[in-house]
Amino acid sequence: MVDFKTYYELLTLYSDYAMVCDSPAWESWPDFFVEEGVYRLQPRENFEQGLPLCLLALESKNMIRDRVYGVKETLYHDPYYQRHIVGTPRILSIEQGIEGERITSEANYTVIRTKYDGESTVFNVGYYHDVILRTPDGLKFLSRLCVYDSEMIANSLIYPI
Repeated sequence: MVDFKTYYELLTLYSDYAMVCDSPAWESWPDFFVEEGVYRLQPRENFEQGLPLCLLALESKNMIRDRVYGVKETLYHDPYYQRHIVGTPRILSIEQGIEGERITSEANYTVIRTKYDGESTVFNVGYYHDVILRTPDGLKFLSRLCVYDSEMIANSLIYPI
């Protein structure tokens, strides 16, 4: 059983993450991860078959920072807004490890994309499978695996899911 304080901190982490990813100032996205933090985006079929191929695999906070730099400074794309709708997280386990408290949780997500001159469309749907550490700076992701349902992603993936 999880205490209210921990669950509230988890809800805040999920909510703040979504708001930052949907904001113009999404360069603070890496701040949600510990230094050895991992971010992966993987199709459901590969995940369920135990296949390692991911659409995007960032293996450290520095790689996540590099992704932000690459998108902001070198990549040209048709601009769009995105909006995350994240379900209530479900805690799978809480353990005490060498690095402190470790929470494993999951939550469904939907990302809506709106082109500046177009309609809003469902861009990506799936669920997060997360391992979260309690740090002196609050809860941070040790790993965030975004398992998306569709094999196809329209156009290109620019901003974080």
